Order: sequence, then structure tokens, then C-alpha cells
Amino acid sequence: MTASLTTAQACEQLGVKPATLYAYVSRGLIRSVPGPGGTRQRRYDAADVQALAGRQATRRDPQAGVQAAVQGSLDGLRAGGVTPILDSALTRIGDGTLAYRGVDALSLADTASVEDVAALLWTGDPGMRPTLPLRARLTLSRHPRADTPLEALGYALTYAGAHDPDALDTRPESGPRQAARILTLLHATAERHAGRPPAPDLPLHARLARTWGRPDSADLLRRALILLADHELNASAFAARVTASGGASLAHCTLAALSALQGPRHGLGALHAHDLLRAALSGDPRVALRETTRRTGRAPGFGHALYPHGDPRARALLDALEAQYPDHPVTHATRAVIRAHREDTAEPPNVDLALAALTLTLGRPAGDAVTLFALARATGWLAHALETRAGGQFIRPRARYVGPA
Repeated sequence: MTASLTTAQACEQLGVKPATLYAYVSRGLIRSVPGPGGTRQRRYDAADVQALAGRQATRRDPQAGVQAAVQGSLDGLRAGGVTPILDSALTRIGDGTLAYRGVDALSLADTASVEDVAALLWTGDPGMRPTLPLRARLTLSRHPRADTPLEALGYALTYAGAHDPDALDTRPESGPRQAARILTLLHATAERHAGRPPAPDLPLHARLARTWGRPDSADLLRRALILLADHELNASAFAARVTASGGASLAHCTLAALSALQGPRHGLGALHAHDLLRAALSGDPRVALRETTRRTGRAPGFGHALYPHGDPRARALLDALEAQYPDHPVTHATRAVIRAHREDTAEPPNVDLALAALTLTLGRPAGDAVTLFALARATGWLAHALETRAGGQFIRPRARYVGPA
């Protein structure tokens, strides 16, 4: 458990009597542990109490719950009081776990290929994967020369959306094939930006390892590409859905999601975590934490609203990284930063810290943490676009006007 509450504190937050609190514990809604030694007191998990209180508040005021869902406030997410606003069969986040179509993502990261996971998310059947990797069949040389890999990905998607005739095929059976073309295009674009000749016959994770000049770390990149493939209805996935609901091509849906990713409250968090670890490499980890937190307003790479007890993706990636590079300076610096932060707060590391540690260990610049995020999450963006297209949804919420009469 993280922070705990006394019986009186838990009852006050929930607005119930102790007997009702004990009933919640017996039903598994709130975790309980023994209190101080020598007493018969109990303590109650603060996150569980907050989540249950949030759900109760939503039932009392459904409109507020819907508004919190659209606004996506972190407080609402932490409290579990955010009302789901659409149905999806893609990804489940709950009880500290992450699953794609009912299959545990950590297990997939141990055994599956990126192509298998793409097929699972796009079709529901990992054995039904389209011919992947496909050649992009687009003239990449027509794109403007980009300064960064993310910029290059944006150019490629813009060009594909405007010039790929296959993007105009809206038959349901064409969706997975189109998604495969988009995913291949992104990896081909990363190769071109790095000055590497294309390798369309390699598995996607091996392609990226070759692009980065790190074939020794291909399996680590495979794990990252799978663990980051989707994460339910985050800002970029919602952008892909809204764009798909208007009938846009998969290339344009992916472009919309890529744009939404590039904000400090979503995909750019790994940049600050990269700065933190780089500072810890050459100095005191506590000083690095203090200075980075002063600049960013919070400790980057720690805590996650949907995983109050720890981000399972971070644990899996950090464990794999430590197993392959146990004596690497970045491994030691990451351990020291986690230990220093644990002395001040119960917040465990999140996937941003794991991405920063991975890219720093591989000698890649900070921006490549976001590039890796984008290449991985493109699989999920395409799945959200395909699911929206198949459902025929048009996402057009109404606003409640609060301006002058």
C-alpha cells in the first residue's frame, strides 16, 4: 500500500460510518493493513479510499463526471471518479495492470513480436497479422529535409495522406493493410532521417535497432515498442479517434495523434526525465532531483494517475534494462535517483523515466525518447482509428455555454 488512513480519516472522506467502511474492506473495495504495533487498529489505503469517494461523487452528479472525463483532470483520474465516455475493446487499465484485448501486455512483451501485437490490436487475432513489414511504396525523397525525427514523421504522414491512393479505400477489410503501410512508412522515414538504407524485410524492432546503430539492444526496443503500443483513451489516442470519426485517412489520423503527443503533459515528459538522469550521472542525484523539479514543477519520471501503486510498464522496462546492462553508469544513476526520490515520497517511477534510462543507455539524444514513444504508440493510434471507423461513430461533443448572455 501507499499512504494509509486511520478509520476516522477514511470514514470522513467517504462520509460513512465504520460499519460501512468494514463492509467495503470485506468486498475488496479498500485494502486494509494492521496499524501501529501493540494496537488493534487498522489502516486503510488512501488511494483506494479516494477512488471509491470519486466514484460515489460521480454517481451523485453524473454531469460532473462526464465533464471530468472530457477535461481529464489528474485529480479526477487519481480519484477514479472519471466517467468513461466511449466503449472500446482495445485496452484495459485496472488494478495496476495493462492488457491489450484481454492479453496481459507484460506477458506479450516477454514473448510476442511487434507485428503480433499490431495484429492483435487491429484485428483481435495475433495470428491474422497483415503482411508486415510492407514496403511503403511512397517516394520519401519528396519530403522536406527535417531537423528532427519527429518532424520527419510528420512530413511523411502529411505526404501519405495527400498522395497515397490506397488511403482512399474505406472498405473494412482494407484497414489492417493500410495500418501496416502507415507503420512501415514511419520506420522507413526513421531510417531515411538517420541516413540508413531501408530494410523492409527485417522485423520492426530489429529495423529500429539497426536505425539507431544498436543491434545489441534489439530485444529491449522490442519490449518498449510493445509496452507502449497503446494506453487506452489518452490525449493522442482521442485525437486519432476524433479525426477518424470525421472520415479522415489513417495517415491523417496518425498525424493528428502525433501532434497531440508533442506536449509536456503527454509525450514530452520523457525529455525532462532524460535531463534528470543526465544530471544525476555527473552529480548528486538528490541535487539533480531538486533542480529538475524546480524547473518542471514536479519530479519528472515519477507517479502516474492511473497507477497509484506503480507503473507496470516502467517496472518491466527498467528490470529488462538492468538485466542487460547491470553495471552501466546510467543503471547506477537510475537506481540512485529512484532511491533518493523514495526517501521523500511514495511515488514510484513511471514509463517516462524508463524511456529516458533506455535512450540514455543506448547513447541516444533526449528527443529519441519521444521518437520511440511515437513509433510504439502508432500501433495503438491506428487501432483506435480502425475501431472508430468500424463503429461508424462521429465524435462531436457539445459544449455548455458559460459566456455572456
